[in-house]
Amino acid sequence: MSDLAVIPTAPIGRVLQVHTRYRQAGGEDQVVEAERALLEGAGVSVDQVLFDNAELTESRSLAGDLRIAGGAIWSRAAERRVRAAIRERRPDVVHVHNTFAAASPSVFRAVGDRPVVQTLHNYRWVCPVATAFRDGHACTDCVGLPVALPAVVHACVRGSRVQSAVATTSIAVHRAAGTLRSIDQFVALTSFQRQVMVDGGLPADRIRVIPNFHEPDPGVGESPRAGVLYLGRLAVEKGLGPLLRAAAIEPGLVRIAGSGPLVGDVERAATAGVVDYLGSISTAAVLDQLRRSIALVIPSIWFEGFPLVLLQAYATGTPVVASRIGSLAELVEDGVTGLLARPDDAGDLAARLRWAVDHPAEMAAFGAAARERYVQRYRGASHLEALLELYRSVAGRPGRTSANAHA
Repeated sequence: MSDLAVIPTAPIGRVLQVHTRYRQAGGEDQVVEAERALLEGAGVSVDQVLFDNAELTESRSLAGDLRIAGGAIWSRAAERRVRAAIRERRPDVVHVHNTFAAASPSVFRAVGDRPVVQTLHNYRWVCPVATAFRDGHACTDCVGLPVALPAVVHACVRGSRVQSAVATTSIAVHRAAGTLRSIDQFVALTSFQRQVMVDGGLPADRIRVIPNFHEPDPGVGESPRAGVLYLGRLAVEKGLGPLLRAAAIEPGLVRIAGSGPLVGDVERAATAGVVDYLGSISTAAVLDQLRRSIALVIPSIWFEGFPLVLLQAYATGTPVVASRIGSLAELVEDGVTGLLARPDDAGDLAARLRWAVDHPAEMAAFGAAARERYVQRYRGASHLEALLELYRSVAGRPGRTSANAHA
């Protein structure tokens, strides 16, 4: 048994997870499954009610569009599924992750008097597109507004004013209906994200910061390190534009792994000898590449939540060169666990990458500090302890009912 077994037995015996999977599997889906395994490894029984956005077929009629839109705002079917699961499983705590779009926030109505927690994997309660990003830059135009009309004007959701209106209406309806009041505690991933959500109107006294975690510990390894690695989605908000421009200033330093809409740009840069493109690689290959890299680069131009790849880097003793923006400026300590560059500034990023490659001893020291930070803050044991303490706090509130109360 791992070191997780030393966590004291908690009065939380059963948890119900509610989550909507994305059309393309991503970090949120991984976190839900990792958290389930973590809890089960500590003796907590975890049941799941899973929805899937891949099952939302594209409509070809107005009636179909309205049906999908209505379900995204309030899904009676999702509400019934969650209510039935609670009645059958009698969980001590209901932990909700993503509700958009197949489930909808109607699932909170189904919870009744059970304690309920929601993890804020993104910025959806204050931003209809959930990323606080539009037209190539970070955007907080909708934060704090009772109705996020700028999102509709700018067609932020998939370039569609109709879909943007649906997402905006869902947020407005549930905030007006008091859905937020039924959530005992929110979990933010960073202090930066917490502040954005508070600025957007979520209750400060009910938002707790619990960072993501990574298990099992992959170890550092002893491979010689060379070059800088980018891992992730090849998309505008991830800063691929400034990264490729920086690589053109300092060619031959950067290896890129991943897929996404900008894959053509990456392939052209690889053909020109500017970067080395590895394509999509396995988890094992990701860890191997990190162990062989002087640094991981995260050049994002949006706020980010808590990138799992950063945890993988820290766990393998790999420092991070990141944009000084949003959560990244909190997670990467400049000159301690990595380097920070001005966001969307190719020249500044190129200078940081060049310095990293030219100063391997200093980067090795940053990597050792990153590894220590992982061990102290981002292992499963720390996450489990914080999660169970949160569950106990909401289960013990007056007016809330846990399964143990009826045992």
